[in-house]
Amino acid sequence: MANKKEAYLYISAMLRAREPRMLSRDKAERMLDAVSFEESAKLLTDCGYEDMSQMSAKEIEQALAKRRDAALSELAGLVPNAAIVDIFRVKYDYHNAKAVLKAEAMNSDGSELLSGSGRVSPAALQAAYREDRCRDLPGRLGAAMEEAKSLLARSGNPQLADFVLDRAYFEELGDLAKQLESPYLTGYVAVLADSTNLRSAVRILRMGKDVLSMRDAFVSGGNVSVDRIIAASTGEGLAPLFAGTVLADAAALGSAAAEGGTMTAFELACDNAVMAYVSGAKLAAYGEEPVIAYMAAVESEITTVRMILTGRLAGIAPGVIRERLREMYA
Repeated sequence: MANKKEAYLYISAMLRAREPRMLSRDKAERMLDAVSFEESAKLLTDCGYEDMSQMSAKEIEQALAKRRDAALSELAGLVPNAAIVDIFRVKYDYHNAKAVLKAEAMNSDGSELLSGSGRVSPAALQAAYREDRCRDLPGRLGAAMEEAKSLLARSGNPQLADFVLDRAYFEELGDLAKQLESPYLTGYVAVLADSTNLRSAVRILRMGKDVLSMRDAFVSGGNVSVDRIIAASTGEGLAPLFAGTVLADAAALGSAAAEGGTMTAFELACDNAVMAYVSGAKLAAYGEEPVIAYMAAVESEITTVRMILTGRLAGIAPGVIRERLREMYA
């Protein structure tokens, strides 16, 4: 393990040197306090972003996607094992798979919804789907798309197809974590799975549906098993189940949201719990932890930038945007 970690010495030092330029809470507050959208956007140039002060919402989205793609491509060329970057790329493969399936269900093209950040280009994924070559796709993606396609044809219900793809996505994350033999990465995947399952349980309860009958909505790989979540949802409640974990606050807020309370604070707490886990990488001088944390931080930062800029552009009050901001790594 020591030798494996030493292979990350250079890239760890490089990424640590970049952290001071990342968007911090203080910088985000300055963007919210800026007198105009234009001034808010210009502040981001200090963080290495291109000037987006004259862009439309669509152009902002394209610029942020370009920045994310560049970060993923750069790291893929520097890390000892590119599978560590696939942990973040695979999400976009499954996003694209869902978009392709939904486009077929709605008899539309859907190309504008596809992301170029995955392992497979949007064009290649669409072609594999149309030509029944899903088996050529990497990992569990192909088999999952074939199963989802068949289920959609039988049921006409895109949500059921989404459940198939969600489960395959987390199974593939687990595969990658095992391949990389990283306890930190395994923990990261587990927190993502727990957060996803907690959200699913709260939404199901909020809709007044039976959790057991919606078992397919849950994914594997979390620290808390699906059986325990289902049992807690119909018994003692979710809060005790996650007590003492990074999701403790989110679970408490989720119990209130399940009874009709606000979802905003709950969703925010779920995202903050994941970032709390990611921030633990600051204790590691070098290794795979700084790389994983950096990419998670970049994605979180881009979400925050999108929220602030599109909000300011749309004329949303800074106070309203502020209430929805996630915790940040920097």
